[in-house]
Amino acid sequence: MRASIWLKSRLAGGTALALLGLTAPDLATAQTAPDAQTTPDAATPTGAATPQTGAGLTSDKKPVEDAGEKDILVTGSRIKQDPNNSALPLQVVTTQELQRNGISSPEQLISFLSTNGSGADNLASNADVTSGAQRGTNGLSAANLRGQGSAATLVLLNGRRVAAHGLSGSAVDVNQIPFAAIERVEVLKDGASAIYGTDAVGGVINFITRKDYQGIGVQAFDDITEQGGGNIYRLSGIAGYGDLSNNGFNVMGAVSYSWNNILRGADRDFVNGNQPNRGLSIDTRGTPTATAFPLNPSATYFPNGTLLGGTSGATQITNFYFPGTTTVANGGINVLDLPGGAGCTTMEGGLPYDEQLWNAPGAKYACSFDTGRVAVIQQPIETLTYYARGVLRVGGQHDLSLEVTGSDANSAKSFSNAQVSGNTTSLQAAFPLNNLTRDTYNNVYNSIVTAFAGSPGLAQVQANYGKPIGFRWRCIECGPREYKTETKTLRVAAAAEGPLWAGWDYRAGASYARSESRSVLGTGYYFSGNDSTNKPAAGAPTAPGASAPGLIGLLNSGILNPFLLPGQAQSQAAIDGLAAVSAAGTTLYGGKYDVKQFDASVSGSLFRIWGGDVKLAAGVDYRRETYAFNGSTAANAGTPTIFLAAFDNVNALTPKTRNVKAAYAEILIPILPQLEVTAAGRIDDYTGFGTTTNPKVSIKFRPIDALMFRGSYNTGFRVPSFNQIFNGVTTSPYAGSDLVDPIKCPSGTPNVTDPNCAFIRPDINTGGNLQLGPETARQFSAGVVFQPSNHFSASVDWWKIDVDNTITSLTLTQLIQNASLFPDRFIRDPATGAITTIDDRVINAGARRTQGLEVALRGSIDALGGQFAAGLDGTYLLKKREKLTQNAPYGPSLIGVFSFAGDLGIRWKHNAFVSYTNDDISLSLTQIFRDGYKNGALPGIAAGTVTRPDYNKYVDNYIIYNASVSYLGLGPNFKLTAGVRNIFNTDPPFAITYDGNTGAGGSWEPRVADPRGRSFTMAVEIKY
Repeated sequence: MRASIWLKSRLAGGTALALLGLTAPDLATAQTAPDAQTTPDAATPTGAATPQTGAGLTSDKKPVEDAGEKDILVTGSRIKQDPNNSALPLQVVTTQELQRNGISSPEQLISFLSTNGSGADNLASNADVTSGAQRGTNGLSAANLRGQGSAATLVLLNGRRVAAHGLSGSAVDVNQIPFAAIERVEVLKDGASAIYGTDAVGGVINFITRKDYQGIGVQAFDDITEQGGGNIYRLSGIAGYGDLSNNGFNVMGAVSYSWNNILRGADRDFVNGNQPNRGLSIDTRGTPTATAFPLNPSATYFPNGTLLGGTSGATQITNFYFPGTTTVANGGINVLDLPGGAGCTTMEGGLPYDEQLWNAPGAKYACSFDTGRVAVIQQPIETLTYYARGVLRVGGQHDLSLEVTGSDANSAKSFSNAQVSGNTTSLQAAFPLNNLTRDTYNNVYNSIVTAFAGSPGLAQVQANYGKPIGFRWRCIECGPREYKTETKTLRVAAAAEGPLWAGWDYRAGASYARSESRSVLGTGYYFSGNDSTNKPAAGAPTAPGASAPGLIGLLNSGILNPFLLPGQAQSQAAIDGLAAVSAAGTTLYGGKYDVKQFDASVSGSLFRIWGGDVKLAAGVDYRRETYAFNGSTAANAGTPTIFLAAFDNVNALTPKTRNVKAAYAEILIPILPQLEVTAAGRIDDYTGFGTTTNPKVSIKFRPIDALMFRGSYNTGFRVPSFNQIFNGVTTSPYAGSDLVDPIKCPSGTPNVTDPNCAFIRPDINTGGNLQLGPETARQFSAGVVFQPSNHFSASVDWWKIDVDNTITSLTLTQLIQNASLFPDRFIRDPATGAITTIDDRVINAGARRTQGLEVALRGSIDALGGQFAAGLDGTYLLKKREKLTQNAPYGPSLIGVFSFAGDLGIRWKHNAFVSYTNDDISLSLTQIFRDGYKNGALPGIAAGTVTRPDYNKYVDNYIIYNASVSYLGLGPNFKLTAGVRNIFNTDPPFAITYDGNTGAGGSWEPRVADPRGRSFTMAVEIKY
């Protein structure tokens, strides 16, 4: 135990392992593993193993005597060249690396790339309640290179596009990639608009499949957590027949089935929203034992008002003070929190409401509920992927291929149980006094009367005895709310390639790809019955014995009892009633995205000059993108209301189509043997946006063999997605307690001691904008590669991305803090001047400037019958700033600053490794490091009116270690790999991520950390 503590402290300090990493290659000599890719005995400037084959149709290797044996087609260029001598930073990740690090899905790979941003792009960060651009990301995992956003990262399969996710209509779901067939992944850490298309601003990730496979291979993988929950499994198989060289054909196929089990917040102790000493408490008063509230009169159900009086009108009790104070008790009263009560924590997930942190003094006797405990922190998903491919060689030189790939993914996005809050609009419900409810009603009434003895308003409460009680209630019996989403993808691609004449090749292809998604309601959703929208209750199931249909009928009859104390259970009639009004299985929405593409190119040598052959590539590219988003008939007029169902019918789109026609050329000029310049240009014509021309120039200078300098410049042009243009306007009431009127309160922070800084809760408009234009980008990079020997290399690349007219939805905080720049976004009541609505639709907002350094280190030494190796891949942010209009100044640095939405600007991220490999065994230890950042703060702390002794202004670094061992000694066709992920069982660091508006988040950051804890992996691979 003492040794373990010593080792952990030494590793965390970084003194023992200065060169540790995740996406590191096996830098050992060649091994004989099932279908293993031979890795070179040299460290490479690309930061990974050198690929042995190009990204073309086949895996044929050139003969050794071929002078161009090192030249292959790699991501980032249309000209064949040596990837180990590239002017662009290209990282190549092999299947051995994935297996060694226990990476079982594309999502896990993307999350651990140091160059990938820290946005809400994974299944954990999208599993809770989301708003704005994150809505409709059910089941989606996306890439976000250099933090430029998922729509600015181009994802390719074998060099060609795949369809965007059917619901989002912009980002590609990486989990549709056929992982069982992957040979390697090439990550281009540079803009590539001039090569692949104008949207490749952040970079390109090219998944390259195996080709010409022969034999049968099977693999089984599991990843079992020590603490239970969140286990991951994968079974896959691959088979192929035919040798292109001897038979003139090859056919192969692969299939994989994987499933990630559910992991809820309650399964991990670090998910805890009740940490008031650290500045965290949850802002919801909907609790398993209901919190009593004042409620306006309702002509339909409670025309005479309610027990605690209305919030306006003649029945309002304005002097119902907490005893001994002049503070009105209008923020909710829970019998568990009253003096002498059992306490809020006696409820499962209950906690005292922290009125100081939330600047809500009227909620002194309220309870709260830890919503994060019932949310999913690993979204359950089952994914079937398949891949089939046939290649025919004609005339001994020309290869024709047909490729079919697809996937079927079923995910279940699950979040907190519904908060039922009685009101006079969407849920006209209050707890009645009748024979069913008398004991409970009297307990609530008597507890309040006793606790408020001496309050001047008590007499009015006593006079209201018998009137129904308004409440907020967390319906535990309803079950967690759940969206079940099925996404099916299909891609068919035909291609041809071969020689034209001496030194020239051609490539041509056509493909069709589609992604189709459909979400339905799972548990936790119910027909509400009558409400003020005048939608009929007819057609909604009627609960047995209820006075009215739906959830409202169950509540207003008293069958469903929101005021049950801990340990008490709902009656069977209530359980049967909920089952009768369940809306499970109702369609929520669906969408479909498809892409038709054709491309053709030629490449070869033009002539020879003093530095070598001048090479040219030129081609054309055409694609047609179509997107449709379907609403739900369940949301149509004339249909019963489903309580809290987030139908998006306002965003329904009939199929929208965009054509993109492009022509490009690329020329490589070896000015000197040591100096090479590559210039590329692309002209794209977009439907609705006209023509754009984007150049790229890269330079490589190698004065000596051991030293290379490289640099590039390029531009980009990204058009908005269909959703960002055509979505309708959605109006939602704001539920948080952290917004103020920026005119009355220039500080922008709620402050209970200043009436001008009282929090506001306006409606928020979100949606598309028909006036959106494209955003433009300029990118620069410069780097140096040092490789003095085959056993060591180091590279450092500086990059700069300037984006103008950024397409974004501003955060509400940004709008409040910059209200003078957007006066038309604040809609006020003409009579009072109060803000009624904030317009937060998508806009072209100002500019973004980002700079960083990317570091790759590799080293190895032969010893003890094998090879020791070490390496590191890291990204260091130098600059991340935004301005909200073209004429505004740039705001403060966004590096290391918490935000609810978008990309966290983590200052430093690295993955590193040490390993030992011989013919029979491979051992590795890896480290994953994510720098800390400024913590979030609830309104009381943000305003400076509250201090808490254990509040940490900065979130700690996140550091975990993985280890693995692979054994190949049982034969050339058998490989066994075992590993431990998160060796020291390190929890995600405490971070205040709770969003009072959506009720999502809590005490950790899913954009940075893995919630699963220590887990044990095992992979068995057999080839016949």
